Amino acid sequence: MRISITEFISLDGVVQAPGGPEEDTDGGFAHGGWSHPYFDAEVLGGAFDTGMRNADALLFGRRTWQTMAGAWPERAGDPFADRMNSIKKYVVSSTLTDADLTWHNTTLIPGADAVARVRELRAAEGGDLAMMGSPTLVRTLIQEGLVDELQLIVMPVLLGGGKSIFPADGGRRPLELVSTTTAKTGAQVCVFRPVAEG
Repeated sequence: MRISITEFISLDGVVQAPGGPEEDTDGGFAHGGWSHPYFDAEVLGGAFDTGMRNADALLFGRRTWQTMAGAWPERAGDPFADRMNSIKKYVVSSTLTDADLTWHNTTLIPGADAVARVRELRAAEGGDLAMMGSPTLVRTLIQEGLVDELQLIVMPVLLGGGKSIFPADGGRRPLELVSTTTAKTGAQVCVFRPVAEG
């Protein structure tokens, strides 16, 4: 399975709490919901639809999974929501238990086993293992060289600080720009894939 990541991201690299004010206030982050003015149903919605069509499963960190599990089941009847609710889901967590997995078709991956288990999933046959949000987990997977595609939805805004998906370990990781599409709101959907050095 390819690991494909989609992130709303500001020009200064922040991915924290794009969806709502209370989504993630860690570190005093006060800009929750910042992506809304730049959302374009045709271009950005289309990017998510394509990602879901290519996905055989979803992978989340705990916080993102809990946010999604609290939102999508009540939206049943919409084709995108129905796909979100029915698709196989994995959540990486050191605190959740199997009893907490109320969202249909979710499997727990213990935090201590995350990298090894994701390697196994990536080596398996199938479509994409898609991710969204989950910045801590995404950062770890980038650092481990386990990401096959980054679809960054770049919003024309500076947020001045917040969570990032990019490792700060001094490592060089070249990427190629595969495609870019600009929405009427000024947001850009940029697809990158890793390339080998040299």
